[in-house]
Amino acid sequence: MQVAVVTFDGFNELDSFIASALINRCRADGLAAYVTTPTPVVTSMNGVEVTGQRPLEFVAEADVVLIGSGVRTRDVIADDRLVSRLPLAPSRQLIGAQCSGALVLARLGLLGDMPVCTDTKSRPFVEARGVTVLDAPFHAEGNIATAGGCLASQYLATWVITRTLGEDAARDVLDYVAPVGENRETVERALRAVREGEAALR
Repeated sequence: MQVAVVTFDGFNELDSFIASALINRCRADGLAAYVTTPTPVVTSMNGVEVTGQRPLEFVAEADVVLIGSGVRTRDVIADDRLVSRLPLAPSRQLIGAQCSGALVLARLGLLGDMPVCTDTKSRPFVEARGVTVLDAPFHAEGNIATAGGCLASQYLATWVITRTLGEDAARDVLDYVAPVGENRETVERALRAVREGEAALR
């Protein structure tokens, strides 16, 4: 199973790197994440240059697509040509968005009346598109999920691992990366956020 971690110019390092690093701890079980970019090299909001592992067209074949956020997301959704390179299909893909990545899902018409999670700076722009924003770190309905707050990227990764490999696999990954002495609460917090995010509004 392949995961495209979509990463645009001006990206937030925490979004792309945390999600891909956690998911790639499952490579032995057949789940692999790739930083997926519209150009060969993209530059983060803090000037970090990253060479993409896959071109943007990879999203069409990926089993999971995670849209990261960044300081140029509004430029992304204003670029019709760039948006046309994102043929996402929630009927066969798991699709997640981090913070301002929710704007991309809205622009693609994937949300319907689904509420989302996003960060405080992106919230007014998301709401301006007629989307309800929740005061929560994670929300999922069916095959679409959103997370709000940079460190909530761990919840998107937990959701992906749980949905593809099961909760035990997610527990193993979270337990390994948890701060020493905080393993149990780290694991349970992430799993609880995903469970509650999936159960909300049922």
